[in-house]
Amino acid sequence: MTKTSGDHPQKTDIKVSLIGGHRLKGENLHERTLTASLIGGADIDLTDIDIPDGAELRITKLSLIGGVSLKVRPDVRVEVHGIRLGGVKDDGPTVPGGPTVRIDAWGLIGGVNVRRG
Repeated sequence: MTKTSGDHPQKTDIKVSLIGGHRLKGENLHERTLTASLIGGADIDLTDIDIPDGAELRITKLSLIGGVSLKVRPDVRVEVHGIRLGGVKDDGPTVPGGPTVRIDAWGLIGGVNVRRG
């Protein structure tokens, strides 16, 4: 995760495609990421980055069809918001104070699947 300094506004990564999803790795992301597609999901791997305790990484997914597959370390809290047809699968930690990844998933069809490893 590329951290911007406190003097500058947080940067937002924007990934857009008409058809096809996005595969994102943590070391190339800033604090905010927007991924948008008509048809296609987002496959996001954040296992190789160090998110500081108390920090929040925010990912927004917009699509008609396509969900989010997120892989994080076992200690990372994941908050899922938004409206979509499809559930949320996450059996992760609920202890406050650790690093947080917030997923805002907006779409017609597609769920959010969180894997830990």
